Amino acid sequence: MKSFLEQNVSQDSLVTLFSQAPVAMCLLIGDQLVVQNANPQILELWDRDEEVIGKPIFEVLPEIKDQGFQEIFDSVYKKGEIFNGDRLPIFLEKYGKFEERFFNFIYAPVYNGDQKIIGISVVATEVTDQVISERKLKESEYRFEDLITKSDYSIAIYRSDDLYIELANELMLKTWGKDSSVIGMKLEDALPELEGQPFIGILKDIFATGKTYTATEDRVNLVVDGKLQTFYFNFSYKPLKNSNGEVYAIYNMAVDVTDLVIARTEIQIREEKFRELADSMPQFVWTSDEKGKIMYMNENWYRYTGFDKDTDPHESLKKIIKPEVFKKVSAIWNESVKTGKPFEVEYEFQDFKNPEIYRWFLGRAVPTFDENGNVKQWIGTFTDIDDFKQLQTQKDNFLGIASHELKTPLTSLKLYTQFIEKNLARKNDIKNADVARKMDSQIDHLTGLISDLLDVTKIQNGKIQLNESYFDFDQLTEEVIAEQQMSSRHKIMLKKSIIGEVYADRHRISQVMSNLISNAIKYSPDACEVHVSALLEDNNRITFSVRDFGIGIPEDKQAKVFEQYYRVSGSKEHTFPGLGLGLYISSEIIKRTGGRIYVHSVEGKGSDFCFEILKNKKVKENA
Repeated sequence: MKSFLEQNVSQDSLVTLFSQAPVAMCLLIGDQLVVQNANPQILELWDRDEEVIGKPIFEVLPEIKDQGFQEIFDSVYKKGEIFNGDRLPIFLEKYGKFEERFFNFIYAPVYNGDQKIIGISVVATEVTDQVISERKLKESEYRFEDLITKSDYSIAIYRSDDLYIELANELMLKTWGKDSSVIGMKLEDALPELEGQPFIGILKDIFATGKTYTATEDRVNLVVDGKLQTFYFNFSYKPLKNSNGEVYAIYNMAVDVTDLVIARTEIQIREEKFRELADSMPQFVWTSDEKGKIMYMNENWYRYTGFDKDTDPHESLKKIIKPEVFKKVSAIWNESVKTGKPFEVEYEFQDFKNPEIYRWFLGRAVPTFDENGNVKQWIGTFTDIDDFKQLQTQKDNFLGIASHELKTPLTSLKLYTQFIEKNLARKNDIKNADVARKMDSQIDHLTGLISDLLDVTKIQNGKIQLNESYFDFDQLTEEVIAEQQMSSRHKIMLKKSIIGEVYADRHRISQVMSNLISNAIKYSPDACEVHVSALLEDNNRITFSVRDFGIGIPEDKQAKVFEQYYRVSGSKEHTFPGLGLGLYISSEIIKRTGGRIYVHSVEGKGSDFCFEILKNKKVKENA
C-alpha cells in the first residue's frame, strides 16, 4: 500500500486530503515533534492559527507537557506504540480561558522508506460537550433519585409495560409492606394481592394512552405485616416520555390517607347517631359553624314550621320570630359567636298552624372547641316554654293578688301589735312589751317580703315605675346606713365622699342600698364590719359599693346572684333566710335607672357588690 501511494498519489493530493478531512489531524515530525502539518479542525481545537506550523508541539501547547503527554509521545515516537485516548481530559488554554476539555484521539508512529519512525500522526475529535451532557444527565439522575429517596411521599417508578419496579423509596416499600428485594421485579409478582384490583390494568393502559391518572381516597388491599389489610390513598400515575413522545416509564406518587378516611367515617357515624338522637328529642336541635351560620336543624323543626329543608335556616328563623325582637336576638347571638360565651334567650315563634298565635321558646347554644381552644361549632336547642310561661304569668298574678290582699290585714295587725306594746309598757309589763315589740319587728319583716313579691310581679308585668327627681345622694346614704345600723351588730363603716344632688328615684335607690347592705350583713355572720363607699367619677358617674368579709361566692355562681329566686348557699352550719328576690329587684331597678350592677367576690373571703348610675342623665343626653 505504501509503495502504491508513493507511485500513484501526489504529495499535493495527500495535503488536500489531510486538510479536508472531517476530523482534526496534524503531523508531528522529528525529535522535537515539530508541527509539519495541521488542518483547520485541529487549529480550531487548539485555538491557534497557521503560524504554529514549523514549531515544536510543546511550544505550541506548553500546558500539555505536564499532563502526561511527554510520556505518551515518547512511547509512540521511540517505541512505535499506537496510543488510543478515549474521552481523555486535557486542560487547554482556549478563548482566553484555561479549562478542562475532553478528546477521543489516536497517536500513531510515522515511518520513512527505511521503516524508521520520523514522527507522529495525530487524529483527534473533541467530545467535551458530550461528556458534560452525560455528566449533567448523570447528576440529574442522582438528584432525581435522591429527591425520591428523601421525599415525604411514597414514590416508585415502573419501567416498560411489564411494570418492572425500577425504583421505590423507603416510604413506598413500607406502604407495600415489602423490602428492597422487590426492586427489579414485576409489580404483579412483587404484590400478588393486586390481582383482581384495577391498578395493574390502569398502569398498562397508561403506556398506551400516555395520560396521567389520579385518584383520591382510593381503596387498596395490601398484605402488610403478614395479613391482607385495607388502606386508602391519594395517588397519581404520571407517564415519563422520551424525546419521541413515547412512554418509557411511569412515575407513581402516593399519600396514605387511611387514618383520615377512617376518622371521617367515624365522624359521619357519630353525626348520624347525633342526628338520630336529635330527631328523637322534643326540642328543636340545631348546629352552626364557628361563625354562627346554622348548618343543621332536626326533624322537629321542619314539622313545627312547615319549612322545606332547602330553606335557609337563618331566613326561616327570621320569618317566624316576632319581628320586633329579631334584631335584638341577632345582636345577642352575634356577641356570643364573637366572645365564645354560651347563648340563652327567650323569644316567641309563630305557630305554623295558627299564624296569629306566638309561642314562647327558650333558645340555648354552647360552643364546642378544638384541641387549640378555638370554637369548632355551636350546638343549640329551642325548647317550647309557652306552657311554663303561662303558669309563670298565673303565678305572678296570684302572687300580686295575694300580696296585695295580705297587706291590708298586716297593716291592721301591725296597728294592734303597736297598741298592745304601748299598753303593756304603760302598765310597766316590760317583758310582755318586749315580746310585742318583737312581733312588730317580724310583721315588718313579713311586710318587706310581701313588698318584694309585689315588686317582682310589677317587674314581670312591666308595671314598675320610677318617680325620678333631684335628691341629696350623701344624705340618703347616711340615712340608709343609720337605719341598717339600728338592727345590726356589724359596724357599718362609711367612706365619706361628696356626691351631691342626683337625678333618680330616691325611694328605689334607697331600696337598692338597703338590699346590698342587709345582704352583706346576712352573708358575713362571722365578720364584725361592713364597708360602704360612694365615689364620683368623670363628674357624672356614681359608683356605690358594699364590701363584706363573709362566705363569698364561687366564680361559677357569680353571674346567677342577680337572677330571680336565686339564693347563695352557705356552709352546713349556716342557713340564710329570704326569698332570693332582693338582688333581682335591685338589678332591675338599676337597669331601669340606666345603670349597671355587678359583683366581685372570692369564695371564703367576701364580696363587693356595686352599682353605677349617672348623677344626671340629662347631662349624658345632651352630650
